[in-house]
Amino acid sequence: MSRLLSFPNPVNEVSARLVAAGVVVMSVAAVALDLPWLTVPIAYGFIARVSAGPRFSPLGQFVTRVLTPRLPFEAKLVPGPPKRFAQGMGAVMSTAAAVLALGFGLTTAAYVVLGALAAAATLEAALGFCLGCKIFALGMRLGLVPEEVCADCNDIWARARA
Repeated sequence: MSRLLSFPNPVNEVSARLVAAGVVVMSVAAVALDLPWLTVPIAYGFIARVSAGPRFSPLGQFVTRVLTPRLPFEAKLVPGPPKRFAQGMGAVMSTAAAVLALGFGLTTAAYVVLGALAAAATLEAALGFCLGCKIFALGMRLGLVPEEVCADCNDIWARARA
């Protein structure tokens, strides 16, 4: 079971950025077209990815199996734990948006949350700036995240040698 619900480490940054682009498209569509039901597949995707990487995520599967292999970019491997943390942040935000919209009928509040999610995903997709990863790194620096959670995060030269 633990293998089934494992998160990849390392993660291909190219795929991560493409998944983020998909999240931007879905989030913007939900808000622009007033489709509150779209918060459910967005939340499911984040929950699936934080639980098991791309294994149970339709967007993750499309990106890793179809899109990334067809693009002319070299894989850029980055540590998995910060990316998993970022997916967890997305899961919390998108689930909150779904509950606000569908559970309480507060679509405006849900769309504000989706807007924040889309902004963070845009930073990742367009600039390679992972806000969740930066928060994870801050947590490590403050001692909130034990060093053994991500040894590669502390030794950037290990990745360069590999």
